[in-house]
Amino acid sequence: MRLHRLRLQWSVCLYLGLFMLYFLTTRANAQPTGKQARPRIIITADPELDDNNSLIRFLLYSSDLDVEGLIYASSQFHWKGDGKGTKWAVPGREYSRFGLNICPCESWRWAKDERFIHDAVGAYAKVYPNLKVHNANYPTPTDLQSKIRYGNIEFDGDISKNSAGSDLIKSLMLDDKPGPLFITAWGGASTIARALKAIQEQYEYTTEWDVIKKKVSRKVVLLPSGDQDDTYASYIKPNWPDMEYRQFKEGPNYGYGAQLGAKPENAPYLTPAWMKENVLDRGPMGALYRVWGDGKQMVKGDIMDYFGLAGHTNEELKKMGYVVWMPVQPKNSWLGEGDDHTFMNMLGNGLRAYESGSYGGWGGRGIGNRDAVGFSFATPQDTSANAMANALSTANTRATKSGDELSFPNFFPAAQRDFAARLKWSVTPKYADANHEPVVRIAGPLTVMANAGEKIRLTGAVSEPDGNAVSINWWQLPIGNQTPKVTISNPTSAHVDVLIPKEVVGGQTIHLILEATDNGTPALTKYQRIIIKVREK
Repeated sequence: MRLHRLRLQWSVCLYLGLFMLYFLTTRANAQPTGKQARPRIIITADPELDDNNSLIRFLLYSSDLDVEGLIYASSQFHWKGDGKGTKWAVPGREYSRFGLNICPCESWRWAKDERFIHDAVGAYAKVYPNLKVHNANYPTPTDLQSKIRYGNIEFDGDISKNSAGSDLIKSLMLDDKPGPLFITAWGGASTIARALKAIQEQYEYTTEWDVIKKKVSRKVVLLPSGDQDDTYASYIKPNWPDMEYRQFKEGPNYGYGAQLGAKPENAPYLTPAWMKENVLDRGPMGALYRVWGDGKQMVKGDIMDYFGLAGHTNEELKKMGYVVWMPVQPKNSWLGEGDDHTFMNMLGNGLRAYESGSYGGWGGRGIGNRDAVGFSFATPQDTSANAMANALSTANTRATKSGDELSFPNFFPAAQRDFAARLKWSVTPKYADANHEPVVRIAGPLTVMANAGEKIRLTGAVSEPDGNAVSINWWQLPIGNQTPKVTISNPTSAHVDVLIPKEVVGGQTIHLILEATDNGTPALTKYQRIIIKVREK
């Protein structure tokens, strides 16, 4: 028995020694070599200015993802028309709100030869040589360009015919690649709905239908920014009820008006000074990014897009014919990235949030149901700038509260610093001239079993590719409304003991995070999540 214990102790020491040796040697490498899961993802987006901004951030994180499609979409806010003079209107849309009575129209807020996705990928191509120095996993510009398609963009919510975008989505839904296929809807879901309808039309009356329907329903995870053309409610949900519709709450506010009522720790990352230094002055991608008073307009003459104008009051803008649905902000300040929440949980930051909507991460955590949430800039009943400010402030406040004993963390500062670092990479040709995230690991499996009342020991290891100092912290991330709170001894050390409370119920899960933040410029944070499953008694 004693010999057996000695052998076991020697084996554990050897394992940990090799584990630590691995991390020490990573300092000598220009880039961390560890591979991570790369979720398959399709972006569908309409030409709203915050979609443009979200796309710039998304492309800077394409190193973490398997980008399968970049597809132009329509929505109730943007549609191209068929170019044949056909006029279109849907009751209750923004062109009939705010005291307006504009449509039926041949198109709505869609620029001639719209190319905002092409433009963003073109800017990416200019900085790709720098980006790949800092992370070899960035896809080539040619690869990204090959994924661009135009979807069902002619009319709001029209799923009557196939498009190049719907054809691509259909082929990806039906392929045999393993793992889920994540599909965002930054605009309307009509292109996604058309792909599903084409599958239904092809297979519904064949012997293959049940198998195909189950395969697609299990495989596809929809990541919406609300139901912006009603096609989820009218077609997808009734016909594909088992398809996951993943929405989030309590995450960072990346949207329009994030600075209105922002928490003190978030406000500095939304100011004109921060935006200019870390975004606008950062080369081709920063130059494409939209901020308040930048002199740009997505569509010339768009009465909803007054954001590029500087030096005017709300009342002056109204007299100029604009619908002022959000109060004017200082020039160069944050404008919005309202679709970030759909992909920020897909990132390879160690939080593993893409594995389940309930896990939570930089995009928030799942709301726990699949009901579609509508989307509008402001209500027709009260469209004043003050009302909009109050609504955004209330939403911001609600997003920081939790009914759990453990509150959901505020990830916004870490996410903004990381965004700034990647923009710095885009203009920095030498690896040593920019900061990079720490590398974080936990010894052993990342899912472990434990009994109620048991104490378990966890060992972490952190390396820093730039040689910066790193602070570490272990903490518990709440999952659901009944998360049992554990006791973590010495949470700022690499080795911790975790005491599982006696009152936990078998089958519950406890999620612990090992967090590492360096002291570089900007300070960057990386994580590793470990899941403890409580054994049934």
